[in-house]
Amino acid sequence: MKVVEVRVNGLILEHKSQQNIVILREVEGERILPIWIGPGEAQAIRRILSEEPFPRPLTHDLVAIVVEGLKARVSKVVVVDLRENTFFASIFVERESEVLSIDARPSDSIAVALRAKAPIYVNEKLLQPPPGETPAEGGEEPRRELTEAEKAEQLRRYLERLNPEDFGKFQF
Repeated sequence: MKVVEVRVNGLILEHKSQQNIVILREVEGERILPIWIGPGEAQAIRRILSEEPFPRPLTHDLVAIVVEGLKARVSKVVVVDLRENTFFASIFVERESEVLSIDARPSDSIAVALRAKAPIYVNEKLLQPPPGETPAEGGEEPRRELTEAEKAEQLRRYLERLNPEDFGKFQF
């Protein structure tokens, strides 16, 4: 399995269904992976992205604190697969020469990785081309580079047309 490093590119509330979507985007490219997530996980991710303090640790904070307390570290998170409309991820924890792979939901994995400042990777086969991009065909003129506002609008329209089942709605 070839993996590609990604970053959290955004967190969107899809207005029609009122569901949260975390957008992962490859670090050195334009491909994305939208994942529908629950409201609790969305709040946890949004809070760390906005560096919003919270008076007491939440579950994802506790996981990071416990790992650190055990003299270990979260070394990476990998979104590994999509089966029957459900994404699967693994959190990798290292301690001395030992590595432990823990099966987890992608939303929880992302929230833990952000707190632990660990890299996030995605199985390359799960990444999608950016919205509106089609593979270049012979004879086409090169496209002009879109502005960030145009890219954001294009992504918004793209996500509005999707059904959660199109990318593996998160199953609870």
